[in-house]
This record gives sequence, C-alpha cells and structure tokens, in this order.
Amino acid sequence: MNKPVPFDAADYMDSEEVISEYLNVALAGEHPELLMQALADVAKARGMAQLARDTGLGRESLYKALAPGAKPCFDTVLKLIRALGVELHTSPITREA
Repeated sequence: MNKPVPFDAADYMDSEEVISEYLNVALAGEHPELLMQALADVAKARGMAQLARDTGLGRESLYKALAPGAKPCFDTVLKLIRALGVELHTSPITREA
C-alpha cells in the first residue's frame, strides 16, 4: 500500500497568473483565515527571505503575520500582496433580484 504524500499548495505556485488566481479564490471566500493561509502558501513558494527584503519587513515578523490564527494589520497584508507581484481589486457584488 502506498503512503499518501502531503499536499503543499506552495509546490504549484509557479507563475503570477497561478498566484493571482489562487489568491482570488481565497478572497472570494467568506473567511479571512483562508486568504491568510493562501498568502502563507505563496510566501513559502517565493521564499520568506526574499519576501522580507521585498516588503521591508523582518523574516520573523513575516512568519508571525502568516502564522495560523494571526491577525496582521492591513498595511502588512498590502505589503505582502504587492511584494508577491499581484494587485488587489474590487468589483460590485452581483445580487439576484
């Protein structure tokens, strides 16, 4: 019997398009924890040392901000998103009458 291999989303973050779509799916959810986990996955794929340089934040600060249950300030989240090479956009919610 084969032993299951753990899934790591970071293994599949190989382009800005994939990263952008992954984060969009997380943003579409109703749980902020999902976005933070997605940001952590992408950060892992990009490398925390490089991300720390790109954001101007310390590596330890990034690890703390992306830890499960953390609630980083919005400024930190924006720095992460920009350093990951994606932008945050909004659009109107379509409501059915």
